[in-house]
Amino acid sequence: MKENVLDVLIYLFENYMFDNDEFEPDHETLLLELSQAGFDQAMIDSAFDWLENLTAQCDRNSCLASIHQGAIRHYSTGELRQLGVEARGLLLTLEQCGILDGISREMVIDQLMALGADSIELAHLKWVILMVLSNYTDGDGVTELTETLVLDGLHTCIH
Repeated sequence: MKENVLDVLIYLFENYMFDNDEFEPDHETLLLELSQAGFDQAMIDSAFDWLENLTAQCDRNSCLASIHQGAIRHYSTGELRQLGVEARGLLLTLEQCGILDGISREMVIDQLMALGADSIELAHLKWVILMVLSNYTDGDGVTELTETLVLDGLHTCIH
């Protein structure tokens, strides 16, 4: 069995996000495929709920004006517990590089908190960033540059 909701989300992202085919499986087909891949039904349901929440956030936030540039983000106690210094540093760096804006940063934080993990690993944060950007910008936010920066490091962004 696979371990958590993020594993299901990563599986879906890897198998369907960059697929050039016009094939869009229905809910039942996805359920069957995920079950056959070894995912628990509860994890699958949680992953679908997570994705529905992300879609709702994207719909709500698409009409908002960008959060003021230069604003300082203060993290709640719960956020500090889940997001270590390295994770918060990555979010700040990506915002300063223009990959995330204030709205997408907040969406990433909300979606991370929705995972309910005790702490967030940096690799998981990077996947959530890609998922949020791909949904928030209808895929336009996930360019090769963004994928490289998020998955392979920040070498291009750091001057």
